[in-house]
Amino acid sequence: MAGMQRFPLVLSASLASTIGGVPFNTLPVVLGTLGGALGLSATALGDLAGTLFAGYFAGTLLALVFIDRLDWRWVTGVAAVGTAVAYALSGVAQGVALSGALALLGLFAALMTALGLRVLAQLPNKEQAFGFRQSTELWLTAAVLFALPPLVIAPFGYPGLALALGGMALLLGLSAFALPRGPDAPTTHTRLLPGWQESRLAWVVLLFFFIYLAGNIGLWAFLGTYADHASMSPAQSGLAFAVLKVLGGVAAATVAIVGSRLGLLRGQWTALVGVSVGLLLLHSAATTGFLGFASGAWIWEFFFTVGCILQTATIARFDGSQRLVVLVPAAFAASSMIAPPIAGRLLEQAGPDALLWVTFALAAMPAVAYPLLLGPALRARPSIA
Repeated sequence: MAGMQRFPLVLSASLASTIGGVPFNTLPVVLGTLGGALGLSATALGDLAGTLFAGYFAGTLLALVFIDRLDWRWVTGVAAVGTAVAYALSGVAQGVALSGALALLGLFAALMTALGLRVLAQLPNKEQAFGFRQSTELWLTAAVLFALPPLVIAPFGYPGLALALGGMALLLGLSAFALPRGPDAPTTHTRLLPGWQESRLAWVVLLFFFIYLAGNIGLWAFLGTYADHASMSPAQSGLAFAVLKVLGGVAAATVAIVGSRLGLLRGQWTALVGVSVGLLLLHSAATTGFLGFASGAWIWEFFFTVGCILQTATIARFDGSQRLVVLVPAAFAASSMIAPPIAGRLLEQAGPDALLWVTFALAAMPAVAYPLLLGPALRARPSIA
């Protein structure tokens, strides 16, 4: 397919994938609103986030088994309705019922993320496809984060937020009508996943991608804590988080344009330097206020997103089966199950600076490991290195 002919496919897959991205991209706002409504501690909120992503992890495993065997349009429709229902239930539930609603939300969301990635993995330019998907997802989230605090959260609290996000899922579910019904070619794989020898480099990148995610997602879940320390007004907080996702979309669009020329090795070091600058500015937010928090969060988001897309594209390029990329949302889910509960306890017991140091250490590991473990193979394929 030529570029323009692929555009409807890329757009519909990106919109469907956004259903799965909303729970993650709105996580600080959702946790903050829930915590305020129910009087929950950072530890309790971290545990709820872990429950949400336990469901997300289960959804990725289901997708791995069934995604190539089911009609992709039906999967999108069912998952969109299921996501909306789970959001609605979370708005009226407490205790175990709330945990169950969030787990169900995660399950349906994961199906949509996995489906979007599976559709786009068929395209030749991985950086462009995944960059477009991520920019679409983040720009839509930015609009939501800008509009919902004054229009929905302030007057209606978490129940209103849950209904609004559920309605968004239903609208995005209309993308099902433009999706293909299944893979371009019939599925011939006898195994669910490629073996280590078959896709060793892709497996290595997936492992370190999980580590990278764990460090940064722990910070993302409690980014609102640093906003509180900056003593910002609700309007300033809403602006900071909305622009943050706009810049994440800009980062994704940037990778879509130049990602294949930047490569994994240089790209990951660039991401690490940017993330480090963002962390330093967040460290200063308690004294610098809105300026320190906003600039730190924006720079961190931009370069964290760059690292995510480059690693996802590399996994897809190194995996000829195009099935290992379905585990990318599993990596998100597993890291999101583990990181927020640990981050919540770390904040309560050691303070916000400790979380920043852990984030830096885990973000640095892929940048250090890739040249050592993958350098020769990547240099043999300059388009990836």
